[in-house]
Amino acid sequence: MDRFSIPYARPGQVIGLFGGSFDPPHHGHVHVTLEAMKAFGLDRVWWLVSPGNPLKARGPAPLAQRMAAGRGLMQHPGVEVTDIESLTGTRATADTLAELRRLYPKVRFVWIMGADNLAQFHKWKNWRLIMDSVPVGVIARPGDRISARMSPAARLYAKYRIDGQARRLLGRADAPAWCFVNVPMVDVSSSQIRERGCWGAEVLPE
Repeated sequence: MDRFSIPYARPGQVIGLFGGSFDPPHHGHVHVTLEAMKAFGLDRVWWLVSPGNPLKARGPAPLAQRMAAGRGLMQHPGVEVTDIESLTGTRATADTLAELRRLYPKVRFVWIMGADNLAQFHKWKNWRLIMDSVPVGVIARPGDRISARMSPAARLYAKYRIDGQARRLLGRADAPAWCFVNVPMVDVSSSQIRERGCWGAEVLPE
């Protein structure tokens, strides 16, 4: 792997990692990204556009197509759309995090997810290793607040939850640590866009 083909980060920076298939990327992804940057005091956010989601039976659109769409949509100087998992050859989030921590030993990472992902987090490969490796910032999404808060992951790691009032401390906290924040929400999903046949069309609310 070419070391210079992945993003640059300075020692001591707090980098939010927002992973997914982004099939397609949409304004909901942008919204979660910007809210996470504000809520958790992140210096930057990297989108980790996955080559494929192991929990989904059908593959996504070509990676190059999703990368181009993401870069066209996510216009913020503090956010970088990357194909790190393709470059590192990792697929599972735990493996990707282990590789990033090896490549960036002096950078602090925060895993970002929507509350819908927290609700099913216990199904992820080595999910406890993820929780024990990096702080996790959870952004509320429509219809998922109760299921997320009652999820196996939330219950098992309840004592490591950082109160929302102290959310900006998350990036400097030692894992395990996680924080759940409620923010104004955009009710849209990639599956809805695919069902409407609107892949790539700029028809969603800002």
